[in-house]
Amino acid sequence: MKMILLGPPGAGKGTHGKIIAGRYNIPIISTGDMIREAIKKGTEIGKVAKDIINKGQLLSDEIVIEMVKERVGYDDCKEGFILDGFPRTVGQAEALSQMNEGKPDIVLELYSTDGEIIERLSGRRVCPDCGQTYHVVDNKPNVEGRCDSCNAELIIRDDDTEETIKDRLKVYHLQTEPLTEYYKKQGILRSVHVAGEMNDVAAEIAKTLEG
Repeated sequence: MKMILLGPPGAGKGTHGKIIAGRYNIPIISTGDMIREAIKKGTEIGKVAKDIINKGQLLSDEIVIEMVKERVGYDDCKEGFILDGFPRTVGQAEALSQMNEGKPDIVLELYSTDGEIIERLSGRRVCPDCGQTYHVVDNKPNVEGRCDSCNAELIIRDDDTEETIKDRLKVYHLQTEPLTEYYKKQGILRSVHVAGEMNDVAAEIAKTLEG
């Protein structure tokens, strides 16, 4: 199964992507994780990416397309994969369709209102070491302020401030939301509203994928 996860920032693509990946035994290809690793290491592209992301903007298509093209060719993608964070534009989607290994079988849209997104992201906490995410209300760590996996101190990402979240949502609506219509016309789009408890949403996603 070759899947794309669509949805605004904070819709839970990372969380639910992991659940789906475990069920189907396929890897998640997260451009966000790749970029954050570059930022953490302080590489040249990481420095550029940090400045762009903190402004609520997106990286160039050329950078992201080449990154994904290389990744979907790895051996662990032979049985399929989940793309999280790519494509973000119709142009990227068209480039993906030209990749031998990249054409998706299904596109899962996780949708939510702007108000729900702002509430969710402003309460998000992230482990700077392993990347695990938590929420002060919906997904608390076992020990307040500490990662369950590695015990590192949790942080608030620079792009999780309310002002930046609103900017990111504007960019999403303008550049990425048109992908829902693009894939709907191809007959491979399925949508799930991600409001509510995580387990309930996960069950609804499983039902949608199996339907």
